[in-house]
Amino acid sequence: MGYIDAIKEGFRVVHRNWQLVLVQLGMVILSGIAFFVLVGIPLAVAFIIFGIDLTEITNIKDIFKLLKEPSEIISKYFGLVLIVIAGLLMYILIATIFTIYVFGGSIGVIGRALRDKTPKFTMNIFFSEAKRLFLPMLGFTAVIGIILIATAFVLGIFGGGVTALVSFVKSQDSTLALFLGTFFSLILVIIALSLLLGILSITMYGAAALSIKGIGPVKSLKEAINYVVRHPRAFWLYTLLFGGYILISFLLILLGYPFKLVPVIGIVLSFPYQLISYAFQTYIGLAVIAIIFTYYYSTEILRSTEIPGESIVESPKPQSPFEEGFMIHDS
Repeated sequence: MGYIDAIKEGFRVVHRNWQLVLVQLGMVILSGIAFFVLVGIPLAVAFIIFGIDLTEITNIKDIFKLLKEPSEIISKYFGLVLIVIAGLLMYILIATIFTIYVFGGSIGVIGRALRDKTPKFTMNIFFSEAKRLFLPMLGFTAVIGIILIATAFVLGIFGGGVTALVSFVKSQDSTLALFLGTFFSLILVIIALSLLLGILSITMYGAAALSIKGIGPVKSLKEAINYVVRHPRAFWLYTLLFGGYILISFLLILLGYPFKLVPVIGIVLSFPYQLISYAFQTYIGLAVIAIIFTYYYSTEILRSTEIPGESIVESPKPQSPFEEGFMIHDS
């Protein structure tokens, strides 16, 4: 299957399950309510007790100016500070669990829609898939989080080494130090971006394996790595989709900027625009997931089913990966 076919089929899958957009909006509303109850109310009470006038706060710096003696406030209102911190931690925990649950249900519905095109979307199917994939998705997210932290740590060490080298060279020759600083900064940015795209693509294809094949988190990660290595076109597809999603999000933010220039009416008009733009972003995000899942399903599941006992053999490579992606291949 080529890129164009995967994109078309991905949008068809999301169109058949458009209710997932409403589920995502509902998740955002519930998360906002939880934040207001667990964090907003205790924080407002704390501000009142601390004697902070909320009308005078226009920037986060104003809060630190008003809290001139934080150690004194903490010692005097230690119990209240603990309540605020506990509420924040509770909200983060609930929001994380709820997000993983909804994401698991969404990818489960998309994976089921690829396997069986007849059933329509129902909340029973969503809850069934969310329940089935919650624990595997939780473990998979933890593994990916550890990989991201380890990658950031290694890049931080490399960046610190580059900074030390540039500082040493600067004491000898400022021109050479400027060149080395620019050169190594570009190299570091390219490496970081490549690693980020690689990890994110493996994450998406691992989620596809988790949803469609029903295997464990670690095995899904291994399957995704092997799949991306055997199908380099899958990485370029994700790169294109990721770039397109970032571009669309930037355009939506840019279109909403003029509302901030209008004093009163702009705030009123910005709310429905933000709601519509978020719904559109959610639809595009689900379409990206569906396209990735469609490409994985057609190149990994269907191909191995139609040719039992044979290994997957890559077709001859064209002149560039983008040219190969837009060619139409038989699944």
